[in-house]
Amino acid sequence: MIRTLRNPTARTIRTACLFAALAVMAGLGLASLPSAAEEARAVPAPALDEPAGKATSEIAVLAGGCFWGVQGVFQHVAGVTRAVSGYAGGAKDTAVYEKVGNGWTGHAESVQVTFDPRTISYGRILQIYFSVALDPTELNRQGPDEGTQYRSAIFPTSAKQARVSIAYIAQLDAAHAFAAPIVTDIEPGRAFYPAEDYHQDYLTRHPTQPYIVINDLPKVANLKRLFPDRYRAEPVLVMAGKGE
Repeated sequence: MIRTLRNPTARTIRTACLFAALAVMAGLGLASLPSAAEEARAVPAPALDEPAGKATSEIAVLAGGCFWGVQGVFQHVAGVTRAVSGYAGGAKDTAVYEKVGNGWTGHAESVQVTFDPRTISYGRILQIYFSVALDPTELNRQGPDEGTQYRSAIFPTSAKQARVSIAYIAQLDAAHAFAAPIVTDIEPGRAFYPAEDYHQDYLTRHPTQPYIVINDLPKVANLKRLFPDRYRAEPVLVMAGKGE
């Protein structure tokens, strides 16, 4: 997997390979092709989107491949007050990057999204998720990353979220919103565990890293173009004021 961060040597080799790939693309003229941001389109809004009630804060937990990009998207969504990269689907003692990366823990790289439901609904969060954060038709992979730890999954934190999620996936499949059926899992009752500090705010801290440039910055561009009313230029950061 290109994104593995197990040691500095692997990091250096991965970055060098990606820079070489970019150079080849430029030489072939492929860099002038339409970007993912230009080709993406928003999916329909959920028909079922239950009201927030009196709540002032709600949490959604979403997995869509590498958590760097998913976190980066939701950090730019107006109404989101916090977005934390982490792990969900497995046990507490295996919620460690080195273990999750082996693919046997049951965890998926996930993002805990805290939002104000008076400003943005859970259904709208899901619409952004399916429109710009991932390809929900890819099974146990996203882009260059493969394995169950990169599966797309929704971890409802309430019965309401479970109802909305189930209904929305059925709605999108019935409307043939994607060229293939959605394979996103719905996994209620799973705890979320924050990832290591060096994974937090990764897109913002490393905007020129080739993996981010190729796979994740287009997602933020999708958000800005397709959901201008929801886009916030300044991301809400986890590590603000904490240093590297």
